[in-house]
Amino acid sequence: MEFRSSVDIYTEWDIVAARQLGRNEAKKAGFGTVDQARITTAISELARNIYLYAGKGKIEIERFEESGLNGIAIIASDDGPGIPDARKVMEDGFSTSGGLGAGMPGVKRLMDEFKLETEVGEGTKITATKWLR
Repeated sequence: MEFRSSVDIYTEWDIVAARQLGRNEAKKAGFGTVDQARITTAISELARNIYLYAGKGKIEIERFEESGLNGIAIIASDDGPGIPDARKVMEDGFSTSGGLGAGMPGVKRLMDEFKLETEVGEGTKITATKWLR
């Protein structure tokens, strides 16, 4: 069983739509309210980063089963400027927007798996996965 849906991110309202979609999909996958909140928080952060830094992009939500376990993957992608120093972005407290700097490290902590792919001038793709235990 695999199901994928997506929200294009252009405005702040799209961030809200992506969060709602993620919560609904997490619920359908069987996640409890705490994990639903973790997933929607991660989506919010990823979608906000697309909006702030790339201007536009996409949040995809994929429900799947692997080795008898159900999971949900959040795929955030954009064709923005890319991240010049990916290591720095993963440091707690690092912020280029004047925010708390909980962004990427926060998403990594909220989810079970985290993969960041970026190329300056080409864009960024982040895949964050949560497993149903």
